[in-house]
Amino acid sequence: MLALAAVGVLAGCRTLLAVWEHARDLTPGQLRDLGLGQGRPLPSESTIRRTLQALDPDDLDARIASWMFTRTGTTGGRRVIAVDGKTMRGAKTNNSSSGDGDGGWAPHLISALDQETGAVFARQRVRDKSSEIPALKDLLAPHDLYRRGGHR
Repeated sequence: MLALAAVGVLAGCRTLLAVWEHARDLTPGQLRDLGLGQGRPLPSESTIRRTLQALDPDDLDARIASWMFTRTGTTGGRRVIAVDGKTMRGAKTNNSSSGDGDGGWAPHLISALDQETGAVFARQRVRDKSSEIPALKDLLAPHDLYRRGGHR
């Protein structure tokens, strides 16, 4: 069901009903590629919704980041990681400390990208844009890059 949801979102679906409708329009070969073999019924919209609601978002994020890290490569024998922070324009948090009713502030994220493969293997929200540098250590800590490279 995660694959169905991911494919639906990548296809531009904005609701779970749209994800289900998109899945309904997939060919048998496409469904098979997503792990739904021939003869298996397509999950309903409510089943997709309940499954996604039951997920722990932090756990899913950690598992995807870990998997992405296994897809990183080396350049000249070294792992080359690019780190950058960006404010997500057009996105707002649900809280507004300014009280101006704008729906909150635009989230700021810091991400780590493997230069060899282009895989983004780590990402996290930075509460204050000025705190990107201290957030870098937390961003990369689960990947133990210092020990792997022999540095401390």
